[in-house]
Amino acid sequence: MPGGRLNQQERQQIAMGLADGLAYAEIARRLDRPTSTISREVMRNGGPNAYRADLAHRATERRAHRRTQAAPRGPEASPQAHGRDPEAVREFEDVFTDVLVQAGTPKMMARVLSCLYITDSGSLTASELVQRLQVSPASISKAIAFLEGQGLVRRERDERRRERYFVDEDVWYQAIIASVRANALIIETARQGVGVLGRESPAANRLENIARFMDFVSEGITRAAEQARAVLHAKPETPPGDTP
Repeated sequence: MPGGRLNQQERQQIAMGLADGLAYAEIARRLDRPTSTISREVMRNGGPNAYRADLAHRATERRAHRRTQAAPRGPEASPQAHGRDPEAVREFEDVFTDVLVQAGTPKMMARVLSCLYITDSGSLTASELVQRLQVSPASISKAIAFLEGQGLVRRERDERRRERYFVDEDVWYQAIIASVRANALIIETARQGVGVLGRESPAANRLENIARFMDFVSEGITRAAEQARAVLHAKPETPPGDTP
């Protein structure tokens, strides 16, 4: 099975396979590549409906150039923890960033969030983010403000009085609850519109259906988030007779 990076010809074959409606596994079999290689390639470059071989190839070259500029050289390079492959980590960070972008997160915000998530501590300072991402402090500040507003990061001051930004197990719960609160405002406003437009009118009926739908969905999301939080964050019980 061939290794190394996909070349431009292989990307063209991927694009043709997608156009023909082939599954990732079948495209991978034809290229003698792992299925995961194909799925990562497609997802980081627009997804199955927007993948273009030429754009994907140029994007890969840009990412490789950016990593070359950012990578420490010579004795400054430090070994990766837990026996990680540095190249695989960088590849994963790119994939994770692209998936977040496709989910609706702005690119710079997605890069910051991805960078925070792949650190073992789950936290970095502004200067550490600047160094890792090779961007300006202003870009980091803007990204953090956005992510904080979405409930996706939190900030604290460390022992050196530096602001440190965190992602942890509770972040996605808080983000979901913030989304539910935003839905509540839409529901309330839609129901105000029902009174304004006249309850028997088609427009009022449409708004009422929107409110009822979002109310129902928000209730289910909140219940599921509470249940998941209770299960995933539950601490194992200490067996009788054992010392905690």
